[in-house]
Amino acid sequence: MDLLIVDDEPIIRKGLLKMAESYTPAFSKICTAANGLEALDIIQASEPDLIITDIRMPKMDGLELCRTLHEDFPHIPIVVISGYSDFEYAQKCMNYGIRHYLLKPVTKPDVHEVLNTMIKSQMKSFVPITRFVDWIDRMEQCIWSLQTDELVKLMEQWRLYCLTAHFTLPQLKELLEDCMSMLHKRFQERSYTPELSPRETVPHTAKEALDVFEAKLQRMADGLLASRNGNFKDPMEEAKAYINGRLAEEVTLEQVAQMVGLTPTYFSALFKKMTGETFVQYRIQQRMERAKELLAVPHIRIVDVATGVGYDDYPHFTKTFKKIVGVSPSEFRTRLGIK
Repeated sequence: MDLLIVDDEPIIRKGLLKMAESYTPAFSKICTAANGLEALDIIQASEPDLIITDIRMPKMDGLELCRTLHEDFPHIPIVVISGYSDFEYAQKCMNYGIRHYLLKPVTKPDVHEVLNTMIKSQMKSFVPITRFVDWIDRMEQCIWSLQTDELVKLMEQWRLYCLTAHFTLPQLKELLEDCMSMLHKRFQERSYTPELSPRETVPHTAKEALDVFEAKLQRMADGLLASRNGNFKDPMEEAKAYINGRLAEEVTLEQVAQMVGLTPTYFSALFKKMTGETFVQYRIQQRMERAKELLAVPHIRIVDVATGVGYDDYPHFTKTFKKIVGVSPSEFRTRLGIK
């Protein structure tokens, strides 16, 4: 579970951070922000499960932050901190669904008590929609690219999350059924229809429900491989072949990701992991390797070599070549004995 602390006073912000860090069970991540605008940036980039915010802050105060979150992130529980003199102002947050307040000076027992109340009641059995969608996105990509090791790691993470989120068995079953339904729909849109699972033993515990779900995911991956007649093409090898065949063109990461059937974000991360290079680094390296091959052919002009590997700007080509190879194109030819 992730927590965001918002307060413009560094000393108070640091104190709240220490109080939260001493809370049990420990938060997965605790972020801090000095005002509402900073908080919104963090929330949009990595949605927290819980927010503690001061009411009086510059740029965007707690009231405005609560109003914005009520409109765009109504599912995130918020605790508002205020002094006695500001409490009447802070109560206006009730219009935005706020029910939990902390009065200054805030103590560790105060913080722990409100966390207990919120986590054990309101936060129980809740999965933020962005996390749920991200979960499904990553499972889809792992299965489609048959990255079974990544799929195993992903399921280990989510098994831990589900088992510590205090879901009732019916709630967990519903969550997993919704996930499976969305995956079926997404694969059908990719022209792959997973076979219906055989009748299974009805799970009586959360662990059994997760075991059944993981078995279904594995059958999806096995069925996909079978539908490809067992001839699975590594998406990274396909991507590299596609890039290498178009070195003279300005091929984008989005184009290559679409070609191999992966989202740009997942493809970018997977490409870096599997090749040790970013998409841009790989393409530059391959262009320079091709340039060396062409430079070894005496009758091809260097300016034509540049164009042949996608550089209309000749000075940029020579600069890049020297940076990667260590010598200029003309020096490279001289070393080959070509005048």
